[in-house]
Amino acid sequence: MRIISRSTLIKFWSSANHRDSELPLRAWFDEAKNADWSCPADIKAHYRSAAFVGDRVIFNSDGHKYRLVVYINYAFRIITIRFVGTHKTYDKINVKEI
Repeated sequence: MRIISRSTLIKFWSSANHRDSELPLRAWFDEAKNADWSCPADIKAHYRSAAFVGDRVIFNSDGHKYRLVVYINYAFRIITIRFVGTHKTYDKINVKEI
């Protein structure tokens, strides 16, 4: 899979308050980059806690401490990172519009 906006992850894990997110987000990035997801069921097979809201996929990271929201174009094998943050900040966004 091709992942767009890796810089969003780097910016997040580089901030002083979220340095502990680097290893789990890097692990997700590496797994997603090497994945070949053609449908939501492919994601669910590997990430049982993944949630689907409209055309967005929500991943939990670091023991459910952080959330990652992505859009996936399955036909072109492209993942676009739309949001990464804590559960508290996640609760303030509209997943369908981000």
